[in-house]
Amino acid sequence: MVLSTLVFFFFLFLGYSYFKESQKDEKNGLYYTLNLMLRTLYDLFSSIVHDKIDVFFPLLSAFFLYILIQNWSGLLPGVGSIVVKVPAAIVHGTILKKEVAPVPEVKKKPAETKAPTHEAVKTEGGHEEVLEVPLLRGNNADLNATLALAIISVTMIQVYGIQFLGFKTYISKFLNFKDPIYFVLGILEIISEISKVLSFAFRLFGNIFAGEVLLTIVAFLVPVLASFPFLILEVFVGFVQALVFSMLTSVFLSLSVSHH
Repeated sequence: MVLSTLVFFFFLFLGYSYFKESQKDEKNGLYYTLNLMLRTLYDLFSSIVHDKIDVFFPLLSAFFLYILIQNWSGLLPGVGSIVVKVPAAIVHGTILKKEVAPVPEVKKKPAETKAPTHEAVKTEGGHEEVLEVPLLRGNNADLNATLALAIISVTMIQVYGIQFLGFKTYISKFLNFKDPIYFVLGILEIISEISKVLSFAFRLFGNIFAGEVLLTIVAFLVPVLASFPFLILEVFVGFVQALVFSMLTSVFLSLSVSHH
């Protein structure tokens, strides 16, 4: 959440800087760099969604840029290596256990009637165990983040489908009782929409998390410079995954607003 918040504000800063520079006569290099990227994305997505590009472009470009920055931020120095020490009992959730009074159904010996308290995780020396938890973690290496992005994507696909086709026409794709075949196909369409959420979430999470694990293992085995080629590879993978997510969203958007 910490790194995600930092990236979110950086993303807003880029958008605000681009907007302010577009109002000036003399523009800086940041404006031209972002403008080139946005123009390229615009041409790319317009080949998929065609005349509806002006409606879909804000969503698609936001997906691409936000996911790209999130992926690359996970590769920055300090991410995963800056740690804070936290009691293991808090990490495992045992401190949050409520004390429960013993039920006096059967008489027990005094040693057996003490109320349970929170279980501190002990080491062999009897001291409470302390774990080192990363302060910053790559956002898309967490399934919660990718699942949220997937839900937003699939939800907006349904919203735009209803907006362009009308509620009755769009919902008939899923609930059609005129013909048994169309009824069965409608059930398959519902399953397909649900599977898109899982597909989006696990594809992005799996690739980014696998890269994080790979970099950690290589850096552990050969500490000096061995992970640099893999770091370059992960920069490329982060770009590809952001492009794949936004491209698939554009394809599904195009299909959802098509009358056929």
